[in-house]
Amino acid sequence: MESSKGKTLLLGAQHVLAMYAGAIIVPLIVGGALKLNAAQMGYIIAADLLTSGIATLLQAWRNPFFGIGLPVVLGCTFTAVFPMISIGGQYGLQAMYGSIICSGLFVVLIANYFSKLVKFFPPVVTGSVVTIIGVTLVPVAINNMAGGIGSPDFGALSNFGLAFGVLLFIILLNRFTQGFIRSISVLLGLIAGTLAAGLMGTVSLENVTQASWLHLITPLYFGTPVFEPSAILTMIIVAIVSMIESAGVFMALGEICKQEVAEADLTRGYRAEGLAVILGGFFNSFPYTTFSQNVGLVQLSNSKTARVTIVAGFMLILLGFIPKFAALAMIIPNAVLGGAMIAMFGIVVASGIKMLSKVDFSSNENLLVIACSVTLGLGVTVVPNLFAQFPPLLKMFFENGIVTGALTAVILNVILNMTVSGRLKSNKNSF
Repeated sequence: MESSKGKTLLLGAQHVLAMYAGAIIVPLIVGGALKLNAAQMGYIIAADLLTSGIATLLQAWRNPFFGIGLPVVLGCTFTAVFPMISIGGQYGLQAMYGSIICSGLFVVLIANYFSKLVKFFPPVVTGSVVTIIGVTLVPVAINNMAGGIGSPDFGALSNFGLAFGVLLFIILLNRFTQGFIRSISVLLGLIAGTLAAGLMGTVSLENVTQASWLHLITPLYFGTPVFEPSAILTMIIVAIVSMIESAGVFMALGEICKQEVAEADLTRGYRAEGLAVILGGFFNSFPYTTFSQNVGLVQLSNSKTARVTIVAGFMLILLGFIPKFAALAMIIPNAVLGGAMIAMFGIVVASGIKMLSKVDFSSNENLLVIACSVTLGLGVTVVPNLFAQFPPLLKMFFENGIVTGALTAVILNVILNMTVSGRLKSNKNSF
């Protein structure tokens, strides 16, 4: 029994490390852009980790009202970064958090109606969306392999050496080990890579020594929320974008865990995310969504129950209260993370391809849905300034490659497969 608990703890820690960089980068970017002082920056990072943990537990707690019960980990959505900076700069932090609270309430209220769109997500659509999620994450992994965007040693041979060393280590563990060792291959890869980086002199413990042992989270830390109509509308659009992205992640996890994701499941999943967003505004952190980078980890670790992500949720809550432990996870070099991300994100792509294996590839309509949606989703990702001349609201909606690709897949499937003449093909490709 004790051995089993120890394994669950390590698997939970692996999930935390896999999403940690993505979790803290949002408060670092937003706080820096809004010129928060050191104390305020420390608060929003701690609040972000705490709320990520609570949000993860909300999704794991499957009940009649909320919680999808799949092994998901939640973190701040990157889609919200620039809208939050814009709102915070124009109207202030209180308006930013007021708009976040309202957007969360919006998600809770429309969850039941939004989940009815599941009929528009047959395998040709869900497979395309999951593939798009994977390929749009690839640039993040590649940039980290090179040392991280903006790092002075970007592209250095030492970074690629670390990244490929970690990737090779993970591959060898999966090839020559079984059971628990294989399931924590990513965690072991991150540890081995960090130790190697330490021997190379590229790991600093300064942040760990300077961090405090205890940090209390104060609700409404920045004051009473202010409700600005234009800011609320902006964050509602962000929430809709996140819901579309989450649908693909839920479908991917359902496929990996061999659990059918029905309309009722989506409703509970959306409501849990809405509650998490409300908490994000209340604790002065951020809007939350299901992290797609953890999907590949579920497949790699072969740990497909919510028990592990529940442990990860409690770990994130603990990190929110103990900054010194949180700082310890920050010593992992970007190149080491990049090597692990190649394996994890690649698994997401492979999961999408596996879902597409159920599709009738003799149908030109299906081929067009896949070809156009994946191409546009990837294109928006690799050409981030594509919509630079669009109005701000449209730009925010379409500059996310996952959303662009998902909308393309849904619309083309309706046009090509769900018209009167194509209804028979639609029925063949539905859940």
